[in-house]
This record gives sequence, structure tokens and C-alpha cells, in this order.
Amino acid sequence: QVQLVESGGGLVQAGASLMLSCAASGRYFSFNHYDMAWFRQAPGKEREFVAHIRGSDGITYYADSVKGRFFISRDNAKNSVYLRMNSLKPEDTAVYYCKAWDNYGGTFWGQGTQVTVSS
Repeated sequence: QVQLVESGGGLVQAGASLMLSCAASGRYFSFNHYDMAWFRQAPGKEREFVAHIRGSDGITYYADSVKGRFFISRDNAKNSVYLRMNSLKPEDTAVYYCKAWDNYGGTFWGQGTQVTVSS
């Protein structure tokens, strides 16, 4: 079992930056074997993909809506993944979730952290 705990959300004005963190833990857990991603869910909308970083080689992928503004990174020594969010917009307001998965079917989600961007 893998536990994911997100932090770093908050209320900011449009144009500001935030850094989200996701700390992973678990028995027999090898963080570098897991791909990590951030998703978000706005009120009344479905959960959507934001960014993904592979465990094997650190290659990253982004949703078009955040490309060039958001940056995902990971620190395998700290079992953590981060999401740097720049130039925030009101439409970025959502609960942000951390997701981990491996090649053996294990998939885990965090509890989410609220990001609110005021105009």
C-alpha cells in the first residue's frame, strides 16, 4: 500500500505562483519505480490530467492548458513529487490530486489539496 499526501495549496491572486508537494510512503515502496502525476478537479467538472513524470527516466508530459506555466519534478531521495505553478489563472482553481502508479497495476491517489485563484 502506498500513501500520498499533498500539500502547498492555498488562495492566491491571478498571476501568482504556488508550489504543490506530494510525499509518498509505504512498506516495501520503491518510489523510483512509480510514475507520478498531478490531476485536478474543479467544482462541477470531471477530474482532469495536469502533468506526468515518469519514474524510469524523468520524462514529463503536460496538459495543453498548463504547458509553459506548470512544471512537474520529482526528488527520488525524498520520495516526493512537486508541481510548480506559475502565472496562475482563475480557471486553475481546483482540488489538485497526486497519483502514483507502477507497471504491476498498483494505482494510488492522495486526498487532494485546494488551490483557489482569485481574479
